[in-house]
Amino acid sequence: MNLMKRRANVYGKMHKSSTTTASSTTIEREIDCEVRPGGMLVQKRSEKQDVAAPNFRLRIAFGAVRYEISVNSQATFGDVKKLLTAETGLQPDEQKVIFRGKERENGEYLDMCGVKDRSKVILMEDPSSIERRSIEMRRNAKIQNAHRAISNVSIEVDKLADQVSAIENSVSNGIKVPEVQITTLIEMLMRQAIKLDNISADGEASSQKISQGKRVQKCVESLDVVKISNEKVKPVIVTSKWETFEPPPTTPPWELFD
Repeated sequence: MNLMKRRANVYGKMHKSSTTTASSTTIEREIDCEVRPGGMLVQKRSEKQDVAAPNFRLRIAFGAVRYEISVNSQATFGDVKKLLTAETGLQPDEQKVIFRGKERENGEYLDMCGVKDRSKVILMEDPSSIERRSIEMRRNAKIQNAHRAISNVSIEVDKLADQVSAIENSVSNGIKVPEVQITTLIEMLMRQAIKLDNISADGEASSQKISQGKRVQKCVESLDVVKISNEKVKPVIVTSKWETFEPPPTTPPWELFD
């Protein structure tokens, strides 16, 4: 009957000795070991492999979606996460990989954890990642809404600026413009200024908001100047001189013959 003894020394070497009752001969060999995450002492993987490790397929369950990927049998769960990034769009730090009811660390080897060909692995999105994604989506939506609102104001200001230029040209040419036209245009510009004030914007959108605000202010100031000049313009009175014609000469009466 053989009695087996196993002991580990402080240098990370595991000694396996076999003692036989019928013989005093003792066979002892050293096995290299390493400490895995969690303090587990396991056999250290040899750095030199004579035969290439085979690939096998993993079945991935991600909610209601199913994937199948090919991976080296001696890969780590971290390698699996990198492959799943292309499939799911989730970065490795946003993934949680579950195998046999336990979340696996990035440095754990597939074969050492008992993963085999067509083994099933459950993929979950990290809850903290979901929250970060939600915050990022809300932030992006806010930025898009700000850009859209500023763009709409910009289009309206372009139209109003053209009207301002037209009034400036008329007044400079001595043509008096109805005062109500200038006043109405100023009010329309001020409405656009109020819209800009109500837009919440950050970063680039904030710079665009400030730029449009300056355009509106410049147009209003131009109209204030034009308004003063317009008051000095005298209205042009256009009169028409009618051409008179002399009445046609009377024709002599016809002579009648019996």
